[in-house]
Amino acid sequence: MVYPELMRYRNCAMAGLAAVIGAAIAYSAAPGELLWIGLIFITVFVITGAGNAINDYFDAGIDAINRPDRPLPSGRITKNSAFRFSIVLFAAGIIISYFIGSDHIPFFIAAFNSFLLYFYASYLKRKAFVGNFSVSYLTGSTFLFGGAAYGGKGIQVTLILFFLSMLATFAREIVKTIEDIDGDRKDGASTLPIMIGEKPAAYAACAFGLLAVILSPLPYLMKLFNEYYLFVVGIADVIFLYAIFMILKQNPGESSKYFKIAMFFALLAFIAGSLLNNIL
Repeated sequence: MVYPELMRYRNCAMAGLAAVIGAAIAYSAAPGELLWIGLIFITVFVITGAGNAINDYFDAGIDAINRPDRPLPSGRITKNSAFRFSIVLFAAGIIISYFIGSDHIPFFIAAFNSFLLYFYASYLKRKAFVGNFSVSYLTGSTFLFGGAAYGGKGIQVTLILFFLSMLATFAREIVKTIEDIDGDRKDGASTLPIMIGEKPAAYAACAFGLLAVILSPLPYLMKLFNEYYLFVVGIADVIFLYAIFMILKQNPGESSKYFKIAMFFALLAFIAGSLLNNIL
């Protein structure tokens, strides 16, 4: 089970599901090959797993302090094995993406994202703001990747999901850097809370989280989703607000956990809105 754990397969499945949601919305707007949806899930699952594995490879020192139970710091897998595994996954994901779509846009997104995941883990993660922004883009781009299989119109209809996902992820990424500040400082990283302080960083996370909540009705107003989306995203928004409250109470661990739960409910809202919209 060490390799699935290294990939963080649950996160991979959520990312793959997000891409499928983007593909389903795009398919309804610009029909193409239905078979691509399965390949989209596999590609995103595999490349996300590769990114998680290479991240653990470069973060072995930090994880020894912050998360000693992970596969590398716990000694259940060697760094060389983790590195080779991630490269194989990156290559597999990029190759599979070549067979998605008629204009190969998903292939270029997969190749770019794979490069960015490697560059993020090896360098950008330790840089204030730009590292957080990279992860936010990568998370949101799963929706774009699904939409890109169905051409320019597919990308257009998934842009709002990309944007909302970026905002929510950016807020959580800042919270995570506050949570990991001790290990990051010892590793010489220049994350946002190290650069500007924990309290100002917490305020920044709150601002982006609140903006995501305020803009969450947009997919309904743009007629991408129906009222079922509003109901489920309302639950997500309440949890987002609680996560924001927890970071203001200087509890980054709880805040990060509830941000993750809220993002899961937001994904459920996208599912409810897209599937029920197609059925009804």
